[in-house]
Amino acid sequence: MSNFEHLVIILWLGLDKLVGKIPLVILISWCYITNFVKTKNKVREGQMKKALITGITGQDGAYIAKLLLEKGYEVYGTYRRLSTPNFWRLEYLGAFEKVNLIPVDLSDFGSIVEALKISQPDEIYHLAAQSFVEASFETPVATGDVTGLSTTRILEAIRQVCPDTKFYFAGSSEMFGKSGLLNGEKPLSEKDMLYPMSPYSAAKLYGYWITKIYREGYGIFAVNGILFNHESPLRGLEFVTRKISNEVAKIVLGLSKELRLGNLDAKRDWGYTPEYVESMWLMLQQKDPDDYVIATGIAHSVREFVEKAFEIVGLDWQKYVKVDKRFFRPLDVPCLIGDYSKAKEKLGWEPKTRFEKLVELMVREDINRWERWLKGERFPWDAPNYPSENKIITRALRM
Repeated sequence: MSNFEHLVIILWLGLDKLVGKIPLVILISWCYITNFVKTKNKVREGQMKKALITGITGQDGAYIAKLLLEKGYEVYGTYRRLSTPNFWRLEYLGAFEKVNLIPVDLSDFGSIVEALKISQPDEIYHLAAQSFVEASFETPVATGDVTGLSTTRILEAIRQVCPDTKFYFAGSSEMFGKSGLLNGEKPLSEKDMLYPMSPYSAAKLYGYWITKIYREGYGIFAVNGILFNHESPLRGLEFVTRKISNEVAKIVLGLSKELRLGNLDAKRDWGYTPEYVESMWLMLQQKDPDDYVIATGIAHSVREFVEKAFEIVGLDWQKYVKVDKRFFRPLDVPCLIGDYSKAKEKLGWEPKTRFEKLVELMVREDINRWERWLKGERFPWDAPNYPSENKIITRALRM
């Protein structure tokens, strides 16, 4: 008990002798109860934070899981039940045994509610989506449901189950779409017009606005992170950057003879994923929720990425690269560059890894993986199981 509480008892003992009507036991009980409440509050303040990550098996999900574990969080992650498990990224980062996995169907509201009740999160990082732009033209309805409507389901579950939980929505630079062309290829900020040009970006735009609506309508701490393209050795092979780094590694090792790509002139603002997921965490540590663009402020073309990748291994890219119409989109965004000045000012965040270094670390890592694999070493990895694209018929090919 505190000195104040001791003083109260001494004074009340004197009063009790005079009055003789107030049981001393009531006073002592009150002191112990207040002391217990204070102790409980102190324990709560020092408790390990809990985070729930949707899409924990993806590139961003694996990296944010690793970051949160390093910060002392208890980490939960949702994943889709598949006949073949897809946990290789978590295993690759040494995080698989440290996270709690919950199977969740984002089209099922009850499944989401159950995940919230199990995890009781302080923070939710909603990263799960059908996130491949080209595939969204093939499956526009499913993309709208998984990438767009699932955000509403999660926000509504938060409103009903845990309204104090902080929520991060993974927006996308693709939401700017045609604005990247209309503004003369200048860096885009939070104030610029959003003009999506794919089912994927339209679904993300829905998620972006429903996040703002729940923030303003229900007072939920909900933020939008508008992250421009961010890459790493954990990027999926369907994405052009990893497709390039992986195929360059195979070519230099004699495992492949060509690299087939679509639009070489498309320009993107490419950053390094481990740095970008830190911005997600920073957004949820602020006093007030807000929306932030995360980018490098510099754009490079797919052609430049190819040139740099082949330069690293000392090969002439023009001898190996073939343009294939199956990899063109019905609508493509010519250029996207981000203005991260708001994030720099309010979050203290800025990119560290530049384009040339990013390309090099991806190519070097894929070469290292293939060399290890050829020597007979087995480890968590995706490339050996990735099917050839030669027999895949896409909508772009039919057009």
